[in-house]
Formats: sequence, C-alpha cells, structure tokens
Amino acid sequence: MSNTDTPFQIKQRRRWPWFITLIVLLALLAALTWRWQRSQQQVVFGSTLQVHFEPAMAGEERIIQYVAQHIAPDYGIHLNAVGLQDGSQADRAVAEGKFAATIYQHQWWLKQVVEANGFDLKPVLPVFQWGFGLYSLKYKSIKDLPDGAVIAVPNDGANQGQALWLLQRIGLIGLNAQIEARVAKLRDINRNPHHYQFKELDLLSMPRILNSVDVAIGYVSQFDAGKVPRSAGIVFPPAPQTFASQLVVGGKFVNDPQIIKLRQAFADPRLKHYLETTDDPLVKGVLTPVSDK
Repeated sequence: MSNTDTPFQIKQRRRWPWFITLIVLLALLAALTWRWQRSQQQVVFGSTLQVHFEPAMAGEERIIQYVAQHIAPDYGIHLNAVGLQDGSQADRAVAEGKFAATIYQHQWWLKQVVEANGFDLKPVLPVFQWGFGLYSLKYKSIKDLPDGAVIAVPNDGANQGQALWLLQRIGLIGLNAQIEARVAKLRDINRNPHHYQFKELDLLSMPRILNSVDVAIGYVSQFDAGKVPRSAGIVFPPAPQTFASQLVVGGKFVNDPQIIKLRQAFADPRLKHYLETTDDPLVKGVLTPVSDK
C-alpha cells in the first residue's frame, strides 16, 4: 500500500479594509457622543412653572397662589403650587428641573440637605419668615417662668440654633461668643441664671408635649396645626433674617430666563405688602415679611 500525498492549500484570512474599520469606530463614537449629550441635555422651562411647598405649611401654598394670581402674569409666567411631603424628594426634583423651585426651607436647613444628598441647589431670594416663638399652657409671660423651668427645644441642628438664638435675644440665656449663634447647641450655653432645664424634642412633637413642659419653642404653623391657641404664645420675637425662607432653584438653572422671571416675581414688593396686610388665618402671624436684621 503506497502513501499518497494529499495536496492542501493554506488560504490567508481576508482582512477588513482599514476604511471599514474606521467607519465602524466613527459610528461607535457618534453613538456614544449622542448618548452623552442626551444625558447632559439641559431642562428647558416653559412659561408654566411648578413651585413646591411643604403640605403641612398651608400658608406656603397661599403665598404661591397669591404670586400666581397677582404677580407672575406681569412677568410672563404662570405658576402651579405643588405639595410634596418628602422634602428630600422635592429638593431632588428641583435640582433635576422637574420643579422650578421650592420655598419650604431656610438656607441652613438647605445646607444640611445638600451636604447629606449632594444636590445642586442654590438659594436665590429670601421670601418670608416663619412665625417662631415660645408657647406655654402654664404661664402668660416669660417673666412668670420659675427657676428650673423645663424648656423644650428642637433636636435638629438648624432649628435648635434658631431657638437658642431667640432665647439669647430676649435675655434668658447667654451663648458662647466664639460660636456662631445659628449653629449653637445646648452645650454652647454659657449663662443660664435661672437654671432652666432643656429637653431636645422633634420639632413636630412640640404641640403634643406642650402640657408636659413649661415652655416649648417652635413654629406658629405647627402649633396652629396642633390646635394650640395663639393665646398660648407668650413671646414672638422677630426671627433673624438668616432663617428666612428661601426661593431655592437648581444650581444649573440659575440663569435660565424663566427662572430669572420667577425670581423677579417673588421679589415684587406686592408680596411683602400681602404678607403685611392679609387677614388669611393661614398666613397672618404664621408667615411674615423678611425681617431687617
């Protein structure tokens, strides 16, 4: 039996022409660029803008409605008031441009929100002050408070600072001068001549616990909501301007033409006049003009 050589041929694999490879790469690059541009696309605001308010603060909705009816049309915009209970969700919606703005927070609460969540938000205008004061069911005046009286203060950093600042402003305590008053904590009290005792409690619980302490400090709107009569308020010093409500917008939308119009509408002097003269029980004494100090 003889070996027969079987002839075979090695064929070289055909290569893609270089220009086809280039076309494929360019197409891929174009697709990636398009997707990046879509992700970076700026929100375009129309003439109707959504402005958020805290649903528990009904007066905030009334303010937006007043601006919507009496002021915004003069600036070429229309406003819708949107209530959303979750403040973090609302702030996220503002940062992303789903809402044009929110008015439910002062700049120090906003600072806490931004630091915790990394939202791109910017306060652009003080709008109003929340009525904030001392309430008691036992005493009619701060002069009547006995030594050792129990005073309930908010347990969150931003509002505790405001409460202690208020107590210092009316001469009940002294605070460490090395500490900025707005960030003061109970440990920063360096003068307490009447030996007051302080209880840190959730701000929303103040109306419920009022009968178990001598004094509670909080917002008028929350005591109103808790059916605590205004007559139980023993002092309402003007709130420091630094705790004014802010018109807050997304940082990347600050220079948007519609957002500029929104800011102009809320800065219109007619809003201040409304806050000074309204008889609406949801606003009068609850939300006041921005203080001068």
